[in-house]
Amino acid sequence: MTGTSWWLKGALVLPNRIVENGLVRVENGIITGLWDLEAEPGPTPDPATTLEGDYICPGFIDVHVHGGGGADFMDGDPEAVATITATHARYGTTGLLATTLTAPEEAILQAIRAVKAAPRRGARVLGFHIEGPFVNPKRAGAQDPRYVRLPSIPEIDRWLAEGFEGARWQVTLAPELEGATAAIRHLAQRGAVVSAGHTDCTYGQLRAAVAAGLRHITHLYNAMRGLHHREPGTVGGALSLPGLMVEVIADGIHVHPAALAVAVRARGPGGILLVTDAIRATGLGDGEYTLGELPVTVRGGEARLADGTLAGSVLTMDAAVRNMVRLVGIPLWEAVAMASLNPARELGLEGTRGSLAVGKVADIAVLDRLLHNRLTLVEGRIVYDGR
Repeated sequence: MTGTSWWLKGALVLPNRIVENGLVRVENGIITGLWDLEAEPGPTPDPATTLEGDYICPGFIDVHVHGGGGADFMDGDPEAVATITATHARYGTTGLLATTLTAPEEAILQAIRAVKAAPRRGARVLGFHIEGPFVNPKRAGAQDPRYVRLPSIPEIDRWLAEGFEGARWQVTLAPELEGATAAIRHLAQRGAVVSAGHTDCTYGQLRAAVAAGLRHITHLYNAMRGLHHREPGTVGGALSLPGLMVEVIADGIHVHPAALAVAVRARGPGGILLVTDAIRATGLGDGEYTLGELPVTVRGGEARLADGTLAGSVLTMDAAVRNMVRLVGIPLWEAVAMASLNPARELGLEGTRGSLAVGKVADIAVLDRLLHNRLTLVEGRIVYDGR
């Protein structure tokens, strides 16, 4: 089947519940019908164009992904971009932000240009996440310390000028750096999601950054000042300051399940984003890889630098959803919303993406009962079929 008009039958995962016996109509890339067959008879679908699955979910949106399938966005190669988007589509991701690393400015600009030149394959690139170079060397983690620098508004404007029309932007920086407050205001005025990450900021510094326009926390708990009862730090602010969205790497390695549960209770299900922070090794298994110019070893699903520092992950979005259900114990619909509706809302895409609703783009992930992705539709077209 190669067309763009489908019927899908299965359990519909909605933002607040699961409809166990549901039906979806997709026509020309748009959801045009949605039925609860237990409550109403519904139309009779065409068997020749009916796709069936256990859980029909909105496609996942990953705002923090560096690579996959052997490729990295920092390769600056259009074919590498296509490899990454195809790889993540296998796991239910239908939209993502191409995420960069701390690197020379020209390398970041080339990564942005490669996205614009890339053939469409798999997940749609919705924009860019510039992670670094404006980070604190003390909390650099796997960001290359040789290229760390202070925030520069002229450099920011050169990034933005290279983007494509409608691109969404997220920028991760350390709020305590000289010039960071001005950069936060500048980015927020231009509609970017400004995020605190790779930071040693105090609670007070984070609170001031939020007042300036910061509204996101990059990989909560990791590469940031921790919680202390007399100095709540970055983590304490992330869990308590109003108006923040926090992203978590729910691979069972970066964050203990109990700490994930604390984040959900503190921020509520609507305040959490699931991300992968995936590197080029994702989808390939154990071995020797690179992250930027740094060597990385992947063993037993853990990606680490030579000194043992965690270096991104090999997590996939369907696995992140599974882990939140199994390790944290939240309902499936909440975990799916953390991977779809919440990022869509933060990126200003809630009106067109992020949930199953008539009139929205038909970005859909179909999971089996073990919550493994088996089928992915992007704008109504099958981009992965693993049934």
